[in-house]
Amino acid sequence: MFPKNAWYVACTPDEIADKPLGRTICNEKIVFWRPKAGEVAAVEDFCPHRGAPLSLGRVCDGQLVCGYHGLAMGCEGKTISMPGQRVQGFPKIRSFPVVEKHGFIWVWPGEASLADPAKIHELEWAESPDWAYGGGLYHVACDYRLMVDNLMDLTHETYVHADSIGQKEIDETPVATKTVGERVLTSRFMDNVMAPPFWQANLRGNGLPDNVPVDRWQVCHFIPPSHVMIEVGVALAGKGGYHADPRDKVSSIVVDFLTPETDTAMWYFWGMARNFKPRDHALTAEIRAGQAKVFAEDTGVLEAQQRNLLANPGRRLLMLNIDAGGVQARRIIDKLVAQEQPQPLAA
Repeated sequence: MFPKNAWYVACTPDEIADKPLGRTICNEKIVFWRPKAGEVAAVEDFCPHRGAPLSLGRVCDGQLVCGYHGLAMGCEGKTISMPGQRVQGFPKIRSFPVVEKHGFIWVWPGEASLADPAKIHELEWAESPDWAYGGGLYHVACDYRLMVDNLMDLTHETYVHADSIGQKEIDETPVATKTVGERVLTSRFMDNVMAPPFWQANLRGNGLPDNVPVDRWQVCHFIPPSHVMIEVGVALAGKGGYHADPRDKVSSIVVDFLTPETDTAMWYFWGMARNFKPRDHALTAEIRAGQAKVFAEDTGVLEAQQRNLLANPGRRLLMLNIDAGGVQARRIIDKLVAQEQPQPLAA
C-alpha cells in the first residue's frame, strides 16, 4: 500500500551515467536514461514492438534504442524509428515525470498532471558546501512501511545494533511523539551517558575526546510519502546537548529515502550528512562504512519479519507506546492512499 501521487527517489545520477536503468517503483516497471547531459527521461520499460524491456538496450543520440530489434524511443514515449520499418503510427507508451534534484533522480509514478517538482521537500545538506554526504543503496525484501516503523522507533538499536550505536539508555529514556500537519516527529534525549562505538569514532573524527560522558539525541522526522530524516548527535556533557556549540559536539542527519518496489520489496537509499569537517573525504568514507554495517543489520531483521508476516497473515500485532511514531506515520500514508482511490458516484 503506497501513494503513487508523490515524488520518490528512483536512482542516483551515477546509475544512469552511460546506460539506461530499469527499475520497478510502486509496481511500475520504468526505464531511466539521459537524452543528453543534464536531462533525464523515464518511460515504461516495455518495447511496443515485442514487449522486450527497453532497459536492455542502449542510448544513441539521446534516444533509447531497444536491444531486441533496434526500435528507437523518444523521451515522451513516442516511437521515433526502427530499421527498415514504418513505425510513426505506433501509439505512445507511458512516460513518467522525472527530475534531478538534491543529487538524486526523482520520479512521480502517479497521475502526471499532478506532478510539481516544488513538492520535493528542501534538503539543506544537499545544497550547501558546509555539509558532506556519503550513502548507498540497498534492495530490501520487505514492505517499505516496516522500514518506516523501524526508523520512527529507534528502541531497537539497543538490540539490533548493540556493537555500534546501541546502548541501554535508549531503552530507559522515554520518547516523545507529535504530528504536525502531514509530518511526524519523534525525539529522545539522553543526558550524561557514554557514547557507543559509532559515536566514539565520530568524536575522534572531530578532534574531541571519546571517553567522557556526552549528551545524546535522536530526532526523527517522517516526511510523506516515505522519507525519514533523523537528526542525531552527541555533545560533551553539560555543554548544551542538541544546542551545544559546534566545537563541542558531532551531529549529523541520517538520510532515509524509502522507495517501494512492490508490496513486499523496497529500494533503500541511505546515507549520512554532516556539517563538521565536510571536506575530509577519508572521514566521509569511514562514516559511510560504519553506517553501511548498521543498515545491513536492519535489513536482515526486516526481511525475516516480512517472511514471518507473510506466513501468518491473520496474526494481530501488539502495539506499545514506543510504536507511536510509526503508527502516526502509517495513518498519514493511509490517508494519502485513500485520497487516490476512485470516489463512489452520488446516488
